[in-house]
Amino acid sequence: MLIMLTADIEKPEGMSNKDFFEVWRKESVAAMEAYKAGAIKNIYKVAGRFQIMAIMEVDDGDQMDEIIHSLPIWSLGYAHIAKNITWTPLRPYENWAKQLEVLAKG
Repeated sequence: MLIMLTADIEKPEGMSNKDFFEVWRKESVAAMEAYKAGAIKNIYKVAGRFQIMAIMEVDDGDQMDEIIHSLPIWSLGYAHIAKNITWTPLRPYENWAKQLEVLAKG
């Protein structure tokens, strides 16, 4: 199943820029490895904001939890910098278009 992950990254008060961006750098290394391996289909940093969007393929909710808790932000104890995390299940529009044919018939 494809899902879209959206997360805001927030620098904690009192954390230096150096430490903040180093944690984010470690996260980016893990994300790029997952992208190269195919688990992440696409990943983006929203321009002008500290926000990440990724399209991922997962089998189920258990795998979603495994993925998120294996990321450096969590494993290094910085989960508090990731805010407003949303997981949105996606379905191919082609499938929806086929369903619309049935729905439109009443």
